[in-house]
Amino acid sequence: MAKIQMKTPLVEMDGDEMTRIIWQQIKDILLNPYIDLKTEYYDLGLEHRNETDDQVTVDSANATLKYGVAVKCATITPNAARMTEYNLKEMWKSPNGTIRAILDGTVFRTPIIVKGIPPYVRNWTKPISIARHAYGDIYKATELKVDAGCKAELVVTDKDGNETRALIHDFKTDGIIQGVHNLEKSIQGFARSCFNYALDMKVDLWFSTKDTISKKYDHTFKDIFAEIYEAEYKAKFEEAGIEYFYTLIDDAVARVIRSEGGFIWACKNYDGDVMSDMVSTAYGSLAMMTSVLVSPDGIYEYEAAHGTVQRHYYNHLKGLPTSTNSVATIFAWTGALRKRGELDEIPELCEFADKLERACIDTIESGVMTKDLYLISTLENKTQVNTTEFLEAIASRL
Repeated sequence: MAKIQMKTPLVEMDGDEMTRIIWQQIKDILLNPYIDLKTEYYDLGLEHRNETDDQVTVDSANATLKYGVAVKCATITPNAARMTEYNLKEMWKSPNGTIRAILDGTVFRTPIIVKGIPPYVRNWTKPISIARHAYGDIYKATELKVDAGCKAELVVTDKDGNETRALIHDFKTDGIIQGVHNLEKSIQGFARSCFNYALDMKVDLWFSTKDTISKKYDHTFKDIFAEIYEAEYKAKFEEAGIEYFYTLIDDAVARVIRSEGGFIWACKNYDGDVMSDMVSTAYGSLAMMTSVLVSPDGIYEYEAAHGTVQRHYYNHLKGLPTSTNSVATIFAWTGALRKRGELDEIPELCEFADKLERACIDTIESGVMTKDLYLISTLENKTQVNTTEFLEAIASRL
């Protein structure tokens, strides 16, 4: 068969460790045989980020602004141990945080539900989508260690040079300090993205922060959501028969656990990071969740919602067999290819993405799966396969 032709490149952001191995296998086994794949490639592996002083991450985000659609592999956000392991010049910030700060927008994460993988929360019969604000908070934080005897203040200087000061803490012992920020324009874009997505999906929207404690920072999020909802979306929601409501995040957690699912849960950046992992694991596996960043300008970046699978990678380096679930990474590719097909009016590319996703789900529902799913599947006839065998099983169905 003739390969499907692409008109415009995808921005391809390669990553680290086991997901980097899987990334190449997905292209070799599932994509290149069928698509004349056009990508603008950026190596976001930690070694190359270190070599370029992380400029490659900025370049990849700017390329995404140019082409409109990107697909990203999982990447390492270094800690102290990684500094030594990779001999880094400095502890580079989260690539996702850098990219999201440039693109702005909202990350929508939704579990991939398959037969035979019951959620740990038994009453969750419908998917819960996490809408995660993609700008600011700790991902753009400035941090300092503070010695005993220091006084830390928050200082804001206006355009005329006038200062406003607030005491953070008078340190009697050694400590630490962190400064975070956000932008009202970004929060407004976050709110509208969530309201629009809820209308598209025809499901309720929940939003949660901790405004009782954070009476300026978190309360601003709450107020902006309320103002935009009342002015622009209340009538649309009522017409669609769906609900928007705000609650404290601790109350939201309790409500979510008791619910049947079937709604969007909007969270600030860090809250969404944590809760999306909780939700995806509760539905079966971290590797069974789609993730897409949608900017206010209509830019799309698709990625897996999990990490680089470090333990499997170390086994892989030792020559030991691995059974790593590649579904979320495959769905990152299918999401990007489908969006590229929609924007460039290539129906064959959209159809291919649909079929590849169906092949993934059918493979698992037929009983062929990686170890993470094998251990929790309720199917009577099931087979555990290794990393490559799983991709080959999907290819045979495709």
